[in-house]
Amino acid sequence: MLKQVAAACAAVLLLAACGSSDDTTPAHTPSPTLTPVNDPAKLTLGVWGNSTMVGAWNQAVQNYNATTDLADVTVKSWADDASMVASFADPSTPVPDVFLISRGDLEQLEADKRVNPVDNDLDARNVDIGDQYSRYALEAFSSDHRLQCMPYAASPQVVYYNTDLVDFPRMQAQGIDVPSITSSKSWTWDQFQLAAQEASKVAATKTGAHAFAVTPSLSGLAPFLLSAGGQLAQPDSTALSLSDDQTLDALGKVLPVLANPTLTTTAPAAKQLKWFRQGKLGMMVGDRSLVPELRSSPNLRWDVLPIPTVDTAATTGDYTALCISSKSERSEDAADLLVALTSEAGMKPITNTGYIVPVNQQVALSDEFLQTESSPLHASVFVNSVRNMQILPLTHQWSALETAVTAQVARLFVPGQLPVAIDQIAQQIDEASKTILGAATP
Repeated sequence: MLKQVAAACAAVLLLAACGSSDDTTPAHTPSPTLTPVNDPAKLTLGVWGNSTMVGAWNQAVQNYNATTDLADVTVKSWADDASMVASFADPSTPVPDVFLISRGDLEQLEADKRVNPVDNDLDARNVDIGDQYSRYALEAFSSDHRLQCMPYAASPQVVYYNTDLVDFPRMQAQGIDVPSITSSKSWTWDQFQLAAQEASKVAATKTGAHAFAVTPSLSGLAPFLLSAGGQLAQPDSTALSLSDDQTLDALGKVLPVLANPTLTTTAPAAKQLKWFRQGKLGMMVGDRSLVPELRSSPNLRWDVLPIPTVDTAATTGDYTALCISSKSERSEDAADLLVALTSEAGMKPITNTGYIVPVNQQVALSDEFLQTESSPLHASVFVNSVRNMQILPLTHQWSALETAVTAQVARLFVPGQLPVAIDQIAQQIDEASKTILGAATP
């Protein structure tokens, strides 16, 4: 679950009212205040990602270098954030002055005293983030009454759908209840089931086609379970909580659809993406990073919707942020760089790649992100879904947990499970999780 940081507002109050509404009004983003120095500051920006993303970061840095004689910034890149953070343990590897992290990296970096809080730097540069950033994004990177890193992007899970297999206008003409495609802000669990049923009829006419695909894992189950009112972990983080009454009730709501072989197929994410690109899959769940690849399939017609609402609007995802290294010898110049990179102009090269959902609302509501000339038509779905996004709990142990319970979770997706069988499987999943979380088995 998204862990609320009670002290986050105190950190953000240095800058603006933390509890301001998520209804945002675009505001002017101030230019960074550059600190005069005798020699240009030699700074390093640490990032990770594929070649397209790294190339975009290089362009952003080139743009920044062209605006000032006071800094000379270079980019150092890694394949992923885990590789980058692991490299920090090597004393011979300098920590970049500014670097990109996922939310799950923050706890370890704070413990290792690798980050320098950014709230005072932002305040000194008159950066007002009160209206441009949701309190959830700010809380995600706040601790000890300080804003530790500057929120940058989010990755909410949404539903991708093939508009040929899931033809809402045709369904509506037949009197079938469909979501409002005009607003695309939400749709109900019943509407989702009807869409899957209609897609299954069309898929039946195509060899190897499927209506909906779900990954049979904790991560694949999580957004639906949360929407149905379930919880993933115990409040004390000693175990998963699938066998709790509330979560068992949620499982009872979603599994009749997710484990229905006439509507749903289980497959790894890579296979789902392949089927979707081939036009053989009606719906799948994914984040914004799928957009560039889907755009490269010229004959594919598709759009996005939020995770369907069972009881309440919910989805899962993660945040990234830019941090200033506590080891930087030019921290003032590093702060100038961070402010520039998180401004609307600074984010333009990264946003244009199509891979990210900016947390800065001014950028997220701009044409640079919405890109209405390309699919998906309703890119605002990603922005709206950030408001309902919960970070998966037990971040550091999540990968190990997935591995430890993968076989039991897969059993939940076996068709025809009786309620008592679901209860037993959920109990086994919770017990298996204790071996990872270190709790004693009763």
